[in-house]
Amino acid sequence: MKNAVLGLVLLLVPTLGAAGEASVVRAQASKMGGSWRIDVTVRHADAGWDHYANGWGVYTTDGRQLGYREILHPHDTEQPFTRSLTGVSIPDGVTEVIIRAKDNVHGEGKPYTLRLP
Repeated sequence: MKNAVLGLVLLLVPTLGAAGEASVVRAQASKMGGSWRIDVTVRHADAGWDHYANGWGVYTTDGRQLGYREILHPHDTEQPFTRSLTGVSIPDGVTEVIIRAKDNVHGEGKPYTLRLP
């Protein structure tokens, strides 16, 4: 019995990371009065509630977080998907920001550089 349980655990463990990291495939920014709207398209092989893209952040190039968009549920059948964040305050003189998508298993993925219009 002990070997059967161990075998089952070993079969299931690789599936926890099978969806890989979340990645930003496209982003755009538009100025709205004194703040910005950021639209981000994320791709991730969501696998239900156990492994899904659960947010993305907007950062300065030196790593200061300017905004965060939480994703509240998996998008198994909607890939890639786009979500927006309004009211992002970007300091004057900043010409580009970094966007990082994250998932609830791997954390943040690779950075995506967005040049501001």
